[in-house]
Amino acid sequence: MSISKTRQKLVDVARQLFAKNGIANTTMNDIAVASGKGRRTLYTYFNRKEDVYSAVIESELERLSDKLDEVAGMKMRPQDKIIELIYTHLSMIRETVVRNGNLRAEFFRNIWMVEKVRKKFDEDEIELFRKVYAEGKADGEFDIEDVDLVADITHYCIKGLEVPFIYGRLGHGMTEETSKPLVAKVVYGALGKRINNNV
Repeated sequence: MSISKTRQKLVDVARQLFAKNGIANTTMNDIAVASGKGRRTLYTYFNRKEDVYSAVIESELERLSDKLDEVAGMKMRPQDKIIELIYTHLSMIRETVVRNGNLRAEFFRNIWMVEKVRKKFDEDEIELFRKVYAEGKADGEFDIEDVDLVADITHYCIKGLEVPFIYGRLGHGMTEETSKPLVAKVVYGALGKRINNNV
């Protein structure tokens, strides 16, 4: 097993243990035993449990980032792509939190650590929005003066929607089909661009 595969296996096993037992109830020894690796191997990659936890967060964010890159590479109109990026972000965040059991409480309890690890991901996501908005502006689809500012605002608005979306407080009772046009009108209304009825 290569170095990166060994490290990833340790991270995957740690995520499962954290999700099942919580971080406080999982030891470095538990991770070493469950992964089938020795403590020496574990300590080759991680000095302490907090480092493993950071790696788990990074791994989860990589999953989200890969999915957003996939959406950004799709052939579709820029305004449709923005809506798809928003839905993908919120859906993947909810899936990540739900699939991580006891770990999800730690995500919210230890938000500063999560935000520290998340900084690079946030920068990459803002850059994706910039590219799509710039493409739409060049095509005449968006009437935007400051693409960078609109990308920043979009990203931070989505972050603000994460917790209500995770807990089902956002769009309660609405399906994806009925809520997408509403999101489109809100996003593009904020940009000062009239949305056609077929969006």
